[in-house]
Amino acid sequence: MKPRIFSGMQPTGELHIGNYLGALRNWAKIQYDYDPIFCIVDQHAITAPHDPQLLPERCEQVAALYLAAGLDPDHSAVFVQSQVSEHVELAWIFTCTVPFGWLSRMTQFKAKTLQAGGNQDSIGTGLFLYPVLMAADILLYQARFVPVGDDQSQHMELTRNIAQRFNNHYGDTFVVPEAKMPVVGARIMGLDDPTKKMSKSAASPTHSISLLDPPGRVRKVLGRAVTDSQAGVNWEAPGNGVANLLTIFQAFSEWTDERMEAHFAGMRYGDLKKQVAEMVSSKLEPIQLRYAELMDCRDYLRGVLRSSAERVKPVAEETVRAAKQRTGLYFL
Repeated sequence: MKPRIFSGMQPTGELHIGNYLGALRNWAKIQYDYDPIFCIVDQHAITAPHDPQLLPERCEQVAALYLAAGLDPDHSAVFVQSQVSEHVELAWIFTCTVPFGWLSRMTQFKAKTLQAGGNQDSIGTGLFLYPVLMAADILLYQARFVPVGDDQSQHMELTRNIAQRFNNHYGDTFVVPEAKMPVVGARIMGLDDPTKKMSKSAASPTHSISLLDPPGRVRKVLGRAVTDSQAGVNWEAPGNGVANLLTIFQAFSEWTDERMEAHFAGMRYGDLKKQVAEMVSSKLEPIQLRYAELMDCRDYLRGVLRSSAERVKPVAEETVRAAKQRTGLYFL
């Protein structure tokens, strides 16, 4: 039996090239080596202010991008988190197990608190408990590996700690998962600020490139990308912005370091940006075409989501049943 993998993304904001290079493309590459489960985590999305009328549509858009990026629905389960109620049921069991101190040290909650001016009264409790639900997402399916970018390392460590703590208290119940990260492109930085990871929530229009951006916008955003004060590409010591552009090109092209150095060393930044734009647009075009086809076939797309949820539901039910038995919860 192949080991199981699980991962997911929120249906908020626009999926960008960082999401693709750091996760989606990797999922498509490795899916046949595993028993793969991929989720659209809408219950995470409601931890922040959102438009309830738009959220279902965003779920289907993300699902279409999953498939357009290469996930095979005949092999990989692709479904929406709230379709399987066991996610939140297991999360509550974990909430009663996890020490408060573990959650209070999570950097995401601290960052959101700072953004709110330190006023915790303006932040929902769901955001504080977000890492517990993420752990439940993974452990619910007894996933062995979780293909994520390196920005999720703290959440992965917490997930492992939760599994180990539960197993120590109640007996072996959960597989302790491991992160599985891509070699190139695991961390794509913002084009307007290459010291910060590319984010869906950034306000700047030149921060990221959406997977659905047309070539004209790709050229415009990359044309304004931050570089450095050197005359051209210093392969041995590039500035953060130049290094980010090179990483994007290499991740899309899959060129070796030797080929990259021979091609780009000393290149002026205008030419570098132009070549990165051409590479990005050429790789996004087939994704965009397939996405448009899928969005025109909503019955098919919804059928994939429905059948995938039905496929994983028995696994989720079995896990929750075991967790209830171990914790002494009553059921018939």
